[in-house]
Amino acid sequence: MLGFNYIALHYIKYFLIILVALTAFFVGFDYMGNADKLSISANLLLIYLVYKTFFAIDMLLPLSLVFGMISTKIFLIRSNALVSFFSLGYSRVDVLKPFVVVSVLITMLFISLHAWPNFARADEFSNNIRKNAQYLNPTKDLFFAYQGKYIYFSELFPLQEKADGIRVFTVKNNSLKSILEASSASYRNNSWYIKKADIITKPDDLSFKSSGIKVTKTKDLKILAGFRPKMLDQVYEGKVNFTIKNAIDAILLLDNQNIDTSTIRAALYKIFIYPFFAPFLIVIIFFFVPISVRFLNVSLFSFGAILSTLLTWGILFMLIELSNNKTIPSEIGVIVPIFLLFLVAVWQWIRHRVSTS
Repeated sequence: MLGFNYIALHYIKYFLIILVALTAFFVGFDYMGNADKLSISANLLLIYLVYKTFFAIDMLLPLSLVFGMISTKIFLIRSNALVSFFSLGYSRVDVLKPFVVVSVLITMLFISLHAWPNFARADEFSNNIRKNAQYLNPTKDLFFAYQGKYIYFSELFPLQEKADGIRVFTVKNNSLKSILEASSASYRNNSWYIKKADIITKPDDLSFKSSGIKVTKTKDLKILAGFRPKMLDQVYEGKVNFTIKNAIDAILLLDNQNIDTSTIRAALYKIFIYPFFAPFLIVIIFFFVPISVRFLNVSLFSFGAILSTLLTWGILFMLIELSNNKTIPSEIGVIVPIFLLFLVAVWQWIRHRVSTS
């Protein structure tokens, strides 16, 4: 237990140092590149930097877990602590366990952060501040199909849970039947509430003998049951930075409408599955490190380990982007490569566990 705590504490220390360093570099580099576009108030600038920090953590935390393991392992080798552990009867698997336990726990905490909108949508909010000097802009000209009807929102305000310029088109047998027009709608009790609206009904027979178009004034209408404002904003604008709740709700709702949910599934896979590439890669790289500095070219090993980590991360990131753009199925872009890393990690673990037993 003493050895476990010793390794775990050093691993956490190196992980935090690397995460802070990489995040500071990312945010600082971004600020230098966009300083001329950030002529905004000090408050907005501070909020921008906070959101960029959240986005940097979202991008770099899995990498920091792997780099932290590499740094800790080199420290143990240089200080001869690793040889001491082995001389006390510890196996290579015993030394690896603190890295796996800590990295899995941090990964689970990292996943849970995506339930918080300010973290999950940090990149979107920071870009809005840079472009429009406000972190959340109204979505304009939103047009989508739902429950056999076509709906148009001139403007959608997700935080205020309201929309302006509402049009609902009812189509039957490829023919327009009616149009509902309203100046505004608000989200209440799991539905969109319209206080006043005009319903324009087209007659089936457009001959001269028909009664013509009929306009009816109605009150207190409810439409789009279950479609929350933030879900509308993200799903139909094609955004991919979902919170966990929004993504799950969107899939459950849209599956019933026979609407493609591949982008949303890719977002969920990225939240729940992609981060585990770090613990799996930690297991794979760990067993390639010699136990003593006499058998190790530290510079060459560090270069190779960091390069392989960056290449793996880059390939995974590329596959996720292809999945978000529907170029490849999200299952192939996210689940398959992570599963392959899992198989290699398990094989490495079992092979070395058997060899030391």
